[in-house]
Amino acid sequence: MSRVEHIGAATLYLGDALRVIPEWRDVGMVLTDPPYSSGGAFRGDRIVATSLKYQSREQRGNFTEFSGDNRDQRSFTLWSALWLGMLREASLPGTICGVFTDWRQLPATTDAIQGGGWVWRGIVPWDKTERARPQKGRYRAQCEYLVWGSNGPLANDGPCAPGVFRMSALSEERHHIAAKPVDLMGALMQLAPKGALIADPFMGSGSTGAAAARLGLPFVGCEMDSGHFDTACRRIEAAQKQADLLVAPPQRAIADPYLMLPMGGK
Repeated sequence: MSRVEHIGAATLYLGDALRVIPEWRDVGMVLTDPPYSSGGAFRGDRIVATSLKYQSREQRGNFTEFSGDNRDQRSFTLWSALWLGMLREASLPGTICGVFTDWRQLPATTDAIQGGGWVWRGIVPWDKTERARPQKGRYRAQCEYLVWGSNGPLANDGPCAPGVFRMSALSEERHHIAAKPVDLMGALMQLAPKGALIADPFMGSGSTGAAAARLGLPFVGCEMDSGHFDTACRRIEAAQKQADLLVAPPQRAIADPYLMLPMGGK
């Protein structure tokens, strides 16, 4: 690792996750959005710039590129199993692990979470609403997925969380090509035990850390790109300053993100 920043209850590492995770201890919840190595049907599609894979012509150039998104599916699965295994060793018994993925890497991610020793518990779709690009003669790929599991048995206790979240990816200012909304990450933390250390080894621009700060939870994160790391530091520090105003009771955190937009349909 080349840099460590301590910002209030957050510890942020600039470096490679495989080198950094072994330093972590007593993780109480893992919530992360690793590079998908997706965005195409063939290897040649996956190795192009992330701005070409994940942005329209109108959006291209708005955000800087990010690293680690060019693995083929076999190496992606092996790599994911490695860091997931390291995270399980760093986690407390019963810790929940949630990993975002898209439809292309969904089978690989469900394999990897089990390969890392976690008990696979299910899949939580995130309906991105208007972020989906319509294509004639096809179903819209308007969901990404949280593959989740636990470090051993789960206690039959705590809130009952929704199994689907419907929230626009355009609901807030973005700082990263593949950013997740802070409100979404905060809603997913409703199952974190009180005072749990939230871990994100691929924190990007810091949405998970900002959500943890708003909820008054400690955070440990890692990012290998120095530009995104600096952005994460700024956002998490700003979120910590607002935490006292933004912390909501658990019941509200459970309900609001799911009900933010009507599900609609017939």
